[in-house]
Amino acid sequence: MLVPPECQHAPLEGSDLTSQKTTQTAMSVSAKAVAKTPILVLEEHPLLRDGIINCLNAQPDLMVCGEADNIRDARNEITKCKPQLLVTALRLGTGDSLEFVKALKAEKPALLILVYSAFEEAIFAERTLRAGAEGYVMKTAPKEELLAAIREILSGNIYVSRNVAMRAFKKSLESRPDSRSAPSAIGIEKLSDREMHIFNLLGSGLGNTQIAHSLSLSVKTIESHRENIKRKLDLSCSRDLVASAKKYVEETFLPAAKVALAMRGKKKVVSFPAA
Repeated sequence: MLVPPECQHAPLEGSDLTSQKTTQTAMSVSAKAVAKTPILVLEEHPLLRDGIINCLNAQPDLMVCGEADNIRDARNEITKCKPQLLVTALRLGTGDSLEFVKALKAEKPALLILVYSAFEEAIFAERTLRAGAEGYVMKTAPKEELLAAIREILSGNIYVSRNVAMRAFKKSLESRPDSRSAPSAIGIEKLSDREMHIFNLLGSGLGNTQIAHSLSLSVKTIESHRENIKRKLDLSCSRDLVASAKKYVEETFLPAAKVALAMRGKKKVVSFPAA
């Protein structure tokens, strides 16, 4: 008796071959389902850190593999969980985040870094990217922007807000010698990253000895930086320097410190991280 061609090689339902194919298909689907990007979160405030972690873990393509509240622990977690992306706050107190980003990119150039901060993005976004980060997001941004920034970075691009991008674009168009961008009130863009760090610490009320201890530098080095800052900002004395620094912190940081915790739908005031 002749067997129809379509039936000659068809495995019987329940046979080993059918079972094997079903298992392989299930394994393939399962592998795709668990393919999530490992992320490390560095944030000193537990409530904010938990909010970010919960938000990221709720995404189908993201997974928080570790968390830390200081740079030393973050380094250990990076070695342990090998994240593809580091999401870190910008800290200008104990532990310099910009210096950390620079050192980390030199050691692990493949590690992607997204920095978020309450500090003025017009100044710190560019500095953060120059340090080696792939993106900068304000703490006041909604969670949707944080997620958009992460996915933009994971796709191989950099991320800054539209305002920062437009400002950079306009600046690139200023080709005439007499073209000048609007200067800041005190010319703070002239300061180096280290000088900016010290300027913010002065504005938060720290003295030379406290700043030196915080940054693991000598008091003499801090005094030298202060003199350079005064010269660049055209300030005549130390009293004017401190007053200018305090005014800057009050006008640029404190209004933005009322951070909307979009992940929890609540608000929390974050104090200036002086030390």
